[in-house]
Amino acid sequence: MLFGDRDPIDEPGTLTGTPGDWWSTFALVPDVFDHAVAGIALYRSPRRLLDPKLRELGQTRVGWCVGSRFVYSQHRKACRTVGIPDEQIEAIEAWETATCFDEVERAVLAYTDALSIQHGRVPDGIFSALHEHLSDEEILELTYIVCTYAMHGVMSRALRLEYDDDPPVLVEEPGDEASLGDEFTREEFRRALRIVADED
Repeated sequence: MLFGDRDPIDEPGTLTGTPGDWWSTFALVPDVFDHAVAGIALYRSPRRLLDPKLRELGQTRVGWCVGSRFVYSQHRKACRTVGIPDEQIEAIEAWETATCFDEVERAVLAYTDALSIQHGRVPDGIFSALHEHLSDEEILELTYIVCTYAMHGVMSRALRLEYDDDPPVLVEEPGDEASLGDEFTREEFRRALRIVADED
């Protein structure tokens, strides 16, 4: 479906612009590949009760929360396929201060943050707000899908797949470390404090 007659190892690339190495990497273990693909089929199934717009808000936000460029980028695209306006897509990264989301959308985004950033510690107020709008079944679907995509984002970063094949963001910048060592004596420290005090 994705690669046609191409071997994705010899001729990488997908229509969305990714290298496609998520697929070839997961295919190293066919059982894992089948399980992952079944998960994609599960969330796209017409049997799902959860509104696809709410699902995609959760999937896109969790990509942001776990720092996966791959999940975040792919699901920004998917947001458009289910009719989410660009104003909302742009606001997902800072939804807390955005005014373009309604109550249920805000509850979904807050719940997604609690699942991913707080590792499942969901405040009662957030769950109550979610439950005002969604059934138990919809909440379970949302929870399962968001957590699945948190896993995909983490795995993509760990294995450096697709858009997550980045150099490390946090690196040491060049500079003299002498002032940070133990040889920076107490007297030198006092002298530095006096200089700062005199400048004030």
